[in-house]
Amino acid sequence: MKVDAEGLVSRIAEVPVTAASYRNVKSVGMKLYSIRSGSKDAKAKLILFDLEKQKETELGEVNGYEISADEKKMLISQQGSYAIIDLPSGPLDVKERLDLSDLKVKLDRRAEWTQIFNESWRQMRDFFFAPNMHGVDWPSMKTKYAPLVPHVNHRADLTYIIGEMIGELNVGHAYVGGGDLPDVKKIKLGLLGARIERDTRSGFFRITRILKGQNWNPALRSPLTDIGVNAKEGDYILAIDGKPTNQMKTVFEAMVNTAGKQVTLRLNAEPKESGSRETVVVPTSNEQGLYYLEWVQSNLEKVSKATDGKVGYLHIPDMGVAGLNEFAKYYYPQLRKEGLIIDVRGNGGGNVSPMIIERLQREIAMIDIARNGVPDINPDGTVLGPKVMLLDEFSASDGDIVAYRFKQYKIGPVIGKRSWGGVVGIRGSLPLLDGGTLNRPEFSRYDLKGKEWIMEGHGVDPDIVVDNDPAKEFAGIDEQLNKAIEIVLEQMKSYPAKLAPPPPYPDKKK
Repeated sequence: MKVDAEGLVSRIAEVPVTAASYRNVKSVGMKLYSIRSGSKDAKAKLILFDLEKQKETELGEVNGYEISADEKKMLISQQGSYAIIDLPSGPLDVKERLDLSDLKVKLDRRAEWTQIFNESWRQMRDFFFAPNMHGVDWPSMKTKYAPLVPHVNHRADLTYIIGEMIGELNVGHAYVGGGDLPDVKKIKLGLLGARIERDTRSGFFRITRILKGQNWNPALRSPLTDIGVNAKEGDYILAIDGKPTNQMKTVFEAMVNTAGKQVTLRLNAEPKESGSRETVVVPTSNEQGLYYLEWVQSNLEKVSKATDGKVGYLHIPDMGVAGLNEFAKYYYPQLRKEGLIIDVRGNGGGNVSPMIIERLQREIAMIDIARNGVPDINPDGTVLGPKVMLLDEFSASDGDIVAYRFKQYKIGPVIGKRSWGGVVGIRGSLPLLDGGTLNRPEFSRYDLKGKEWIMEGHGVDPDIVVDNDPAKEFAGIDEQLNKAIEIVLEQMKSYPAKLAPPPPYPDKKK
């Protein structure tokens, strides 16, 4: 095939099909096949467009399709089953489906592992962001690690060898994993979203603290605060599903495999049967979100109390969907604050730091006011007062980058510890034979003067170094947060977030 590049753009033609999302577009002569979704389609549909007749035809609902090499047959997938049909020109008429119930594949695992090893080495060679491979003699790395591959007896062995090989590049985001591993069934432990301790005198377990949740969100459901669950801090758990807790080594032995299932608790304000009550609770399998919510709310309350409600606080856990949601959830309700502490400690990275920084960088241009209203900032979504950022050694990837941007644009001081230092980015994994994954660090960053590569292997240095004492932090004393409060209050003295009152209204008679 010869492509005439001259004037190619002017030869683009529109195919008059229904406005929607099209994928897997393939041509057979004058026929275009594709899968259409969105628009008016509740489910994905196989579509035929006849270029000669200029006609679009819906062939039927499918999950996917492949056309044979001779272009006479089509393999279609529908709701978990497959069928081979003649190349269709009208609505699908599937008379017989493929029986895959006894389908088996004979694998030469050692040959497969060797291919995956070689493929991983090649992918790093061809996609690693630095053509000099960080100064590493890459061919010699293959020579060094290849003799170990014949001794692999499990996919985990292969993963370890590849991990050691790519680790020679001394770079972040070089990940290998997945693959053909046994599916280990995990038994979930039921958790009550509470701190539970044994009462040494009675032997019964006692609820010492119930974590607050947001029960409309399944990830933040606190079981003991569910509607109808009559449980209080200080209550003794006398029995779980009829088994006395004073006969248990730990309360959790009665909670194995109870996550998402109903469990009956016998509770009482005193360690005795008399006056006790029963309640039914559905345990959760993960309390992490509850502890995180408590930590964020506790920090917010500390900041509010220490600043007489004048300074806002928000934590961004990552630079992905969850982090952007957390930012929106806490940023917009605090727009009227006179200062803001942005906490990116422990940020797991992602790619939304430009959106976060663009909002934090927004500056007031004018003041809006409406009849019977109050003066308002324009553009909206702007916090007028000073801002500071909290950073630590667990702020990673885009968690590094967001702090770099914060400093670069001089939005405010960064407080805490030097960040992780891994910013060479990845785009996702190309397929490996057994479904495993290999992330190749493919793009990085250098400074505006073109003199040096930035952040990778070093991180971002805070303007003010504060290292939290672990013992104090465990006791609830956050020295980094305390310093942020001190700094933002000091800045507010010379950078007051006050809007000017409106001038006299226009008098056109003058």
